[in-house]
Amino acid sequence: MFSVALSDHVKHIEFPCVCTIQIHLPCLALRGNRIQRTALLHMFLLALSFAYFAKALSGSYMKSTITQLERRFDIPSYLIGVIDGSFEIGNLLVIAFVSYFGAKLHRPKIIAVGCVLMSIGTFIIALPHFIIGRYEFETSVRRDQNSSFNPAPCRVDSSVDRTQAGKVPHVPAAGCVQTISVVGPVFGYLLGSLCAKIYVDIGFVKMETISITPADSRWVGAWWLGYLIAGVITLISAIPFWFLPRSLPVAGTRLSDKCTQEQTSFIKHSPSLKHKYPADEHTSFIEMAKDFIPTLKSLLTHPVYLIYLCVTVIQLNSLIGMVTYKPKYIEQHFRQSASKANFLMGVINIPAVALGMFSGGLLMKRLKLNIMGAARFAFSTSLIGYILSLFFFAMSCENAKVAGVTLPYDGLDEISYDQHSAVTSCYSGCFCSLSDWDPVCGENGITYVSPCLAGCTASSGSGKNTVFSNCSCVGVAGNFTASTGQCLHKDDCDNMFPYFLALSVITSFIISLGGTPGYMLLIRCIKPQLKSLALGFHALATRTLAGIPAPIYFGAIIDTTCLKWGQKRCGGLGACRIYNTTAYRFMLKKKERNILFLFQLLYFISLELLNV
Repeated sequence: MFSVALSDHVKHIEFPCVCTIQIHLPCLALRGNRIQRTALLHMFLLALSFAYFAKALSGSYMKSTITQLERRFDIPSYLIGVIDGSFEIGNLLVIAFVSYFGAKLHRPKIIAVGCVLMSIGTFIIALPHFIIGRYEFETSVRRDQNSSFNPAPCRVDSSVDRTQAGKVPHVPAAGCVQTISVVGPVFGYLLGSLCAKIYVDIGFVKMETISITPADSRWVGAWWLGYLIAGVITLISAIPFWFLPRSLPVAGTRLSDKCTQEQTSFIKHSPSLKHKYPADEHTSFIEMAKDFIPTLKSLLTHPVYLIYLCVTVIQLNSLIGMVTYKPKYIEQHFRQSASKANFLMGVINIPAVALGMFSGGLLMKRLKLNIMGAARFAFSTSLIGYILSLFFFAMSCENAKVAGVTLPYDGLDEISYDQHSAVTSCYSGCFCSLSDWDPVCGENGITYVSPCLAGCTASSGSGKNTVFSNCSCVGVAGNFTASTGQCLHKDDCDNMFPYFLALSVITSFIISLGGTPGYMLLIRCIKPQLKSLALGFHALATRTLAGIPAPIYFGAIIDTTCLKWGQKRCGGLGACRIYNTTAYRFMLKKKERNILFLFQLLYFISLELLNV
């Protein structure tokens, strides 16, 4: 927590400023001092970059595991949003104060403590896997290959209360450091892709007994493994900071007036240091806190800063909601596995964002944009990105054909979303649970919620090779078969998916072009003595008003499009098994469009203020 807060403050500080030094020492001593200072600086930047890499990897890996956590613990998307948002809650308690006091205390050791705390927290996230039982999914398949007993899916003599079992649950509604912070998510999503291919209970169960594949909506990958790896990396990132000095030594006795207060605050014994509390003075917290409220008031009365703060909060609401659920959107809408969705996020989307940020900074330098030019550039790129995002509405896939959920049992083309419509005469002699999700693919190309609901009376084989026969709902003669898993109708999706990826990459690149100029607008409109607090409060506001609520209400919107809910073994709402992809697309993209429109409006207001 502390590392996240302080690193947001530290990453934007330019160490050290290149200043003209009046030499009063022998040349040899001066040269040695410069070498020492340069070596310490490089070590600090390297350590900070690695810490940012670890932080970004952990955060992106968490987002890559949301569907795995939903299925493993049978929870809806909005609750996953609460878990994801809670990652930012710890920052709220310390971020503003760490940003303010961090410049006056031992920064490297504070960052080290924060890295250790983050590492411990990451290990704790993986702990539930080791203290709860093994993952059990709904299945009618015989798991033991050595057994000759094949249970009949249609239980005509069962005493199961179909009305109770089929009860539908109620649905609640700047620099190398910045580059490294973008590279981290690439490896985070790639790690998520790798772990999603591995079964959750690998090493504890015989894999030949598992009848589902990574493409199945019941599949849960080894989500816990990535958290252990991320925790170790974060713990290692804390080590270098314990050996760094509190401040850097200087080679001379006089610094140029070009050095800012924040730049010189990290240089030990700086004669030009005008900060009230130098880094090496041991002052009390009470003394340091005297100016906190007046300084914060001065910051929040700055009109450009306040408008820019509102602009970024609104923009991040859209971006965080999109990034959090984009792998899930790819899974559900284009019927891709969680592993492939995470892989594509890591190797296509995130690099496009990194390239956009780098290109935006390069263009700003080449065009020599001033503060007004930077604001106009950022506004233009966000406007183009907004227009391009409207084309996502046209990129659609048909809903999966599931009998009794998206299609009626009589085989007509009309769509039925009535969750009670699964009750029909073709399996009226069977006592089937309507709450189970054990899909099978009939020979007619239609998916059935379970072998029992397909009217199957016999089965042969085991595991993934199980075949159900005499399925009365599949064919009139009653001699049609069904295989495990959903039917894969991906022709329309496979044709549309490359266009979706291309538009997604182009949109991400264009929007991220304005990231660096927009950030420079924030830096340049603030007095040097307020810059540290401005960055800390900006991070605090964006986490409070975007990082926490966005995953929650985006998840709640997604939950409203669910067609088939799972049910927990202890009762209550479980994870969604299948969504109305058309409603999913329109609800999610409409929310993003409305947020981006408000973002454009506020950006325009900030431009007008700059003109004034």
